[in-house]
Amino acid sequence: MALTGLDIYKLLPKTNCRECGFPTCLAFAMQLAQKKVELSKCPYVSEAAKMQLDAASAPPIKLVTIGEGAYKLQIGEEQVLFRHDDKFYHETGIAIRVFDNLDDTAFNSRLEKIKKLVFQRIGFEIKVNLVALFNKSNDVAKFTSRAKEIVSKLPHGLILVSDNAGALKSAADAVKTRRPLLFAADSTNFEAYGKIAKETGLPLAVKGKTLDELANITTKLKELGVSEMVLVPETDGNLIKGIEEQTIVRRAALKKTFRPLGYPTLSFAFDSDPYSEVATAATYICKYAGIVVTDLVEPHHILPLLVVRQNVYTNPQKPIAVEPKLYAIREPNENSPLMFTTNFSLTYFSVEAEVDASRVPSWILAVNTEGLSVLTAYSGDKLNEKIVAEAMKKENVESKVKHRKIIIPGLVAVMSGALEEELGGKWQVIVGPKEAAYLPKFLKETWRPD
Repeated sequence: MALTGLDIYKLLPKTNCRECGFPTCLAFAMQLAQKKVELSKCPYVSEAAKMQLDAASAPPIKLVTIGEGAYKLQIGEEQVLFRHDDKFYHETGIAIRVFDNLDDTAFNSRLEKIKKLVFQRIGFEIKVNLVALFNKSNDVAKFTSRAKEIVSKLPHGLILVSDNAGALKSAADAVKTRRPLLFAADSTNFEAYGKIAKETGLPLAVKGKTLDELANITTKLKELGVSEMVLVPETDGNLIKGIEEQTIVRRAALKKTFRPLGYPTLSFAFDSDPYSEVATAATYICKYAGIVVTDLVEPHHILPLLVVRQNVYTNPQKPIAVEPKLYAIREPNENSPLMFTTNFSLTYFSVEAEVDASRVPSWILAVNTEGLSVLTAYSGDKLNEKIVAEAMKKENVESKVKHRKIIIPGLVAVMSGALEEELGGKWQVIVGPKEAAYLPKFLKETWRPD
């Protein structure tokens, strides 16, 4: 729980020296509680008070960093139980399991499939983050060699999974610059694994049969100097138990500031049926997992998970929007169709994709509706004839096309007459389809520039 201004005041020197820029220590404490100033502004605060205040102000869930560069993954530092209260800050990492004892052909084939799991959706790149390398061979040299191969062939983050401390240490030293997650300390090996994590400076996964056991292990590891940890509640494939424990961990961290469980989590979503595995993985993405490890590697299995993650981790208080302007699709000319839609990303990119698929060069005017969809914007008066006319004037569409026809979304057919009137009767308003999927047929069969 965050300290109040009075709690902070008790830890300050109470000299009222004014060197911090405030008339009293109490005034400074109040500003500090609201995070409007830094503690460093106080020149006389004791080291003990600094340590106490730093500990109290630390995020309830520790931030853990895995990987580097474009594939650097940060998990933790979440602030709320429910997305609508604020937002979720750090996306769930999706990891694909790979065994080190696969033959070279199968191993390289799997890596190649993982490499291709990158997609574009509503203007954003969505992709798999991690490769989880399992030491099934129990061979130190083999495990280390496979870890090196992954790092040389893929930019992804890495999870090194081994019950052999020697194999884990060898592989960790070999690929330390990629900043892998070490898996996993438990009640029997936490000292050895904690030593490896401390020496390499790498994050460490911690598994336990119960949450009490997990809390006990993380406390001991912290005393050994391990700071970045990822919790792995052992659920034996029981999804209900998994959801329950994910929820308890999140509530303990946020509601009780229970530091021993104040770390991000990792869940496994393995299932003999790939569609059940998709459902399990999606559930963990929705319910607090910091990392989900899966065997799935086919695009039609992975894409739904990436879409779920993208939707859950968008800011619900700030719609995703594209820049409101005139977009040229497939090098249109003065005879190409002109249409408008809103600047809500999902709407715009749905329209753009269908227009592009039609192979009909076109102009798309993205009208500024503050990121709202067509019907939502129209209902809230963020989309009307005046706004559309102003957008057309701003983008000087008259200079782009010699015809005077504009296609409007079928969902707002009711505004066609008002728009024609607003445009001074110089433009013909054509009501387009209600769904973007019907645009290709519409453009090929209905559109005529004259």
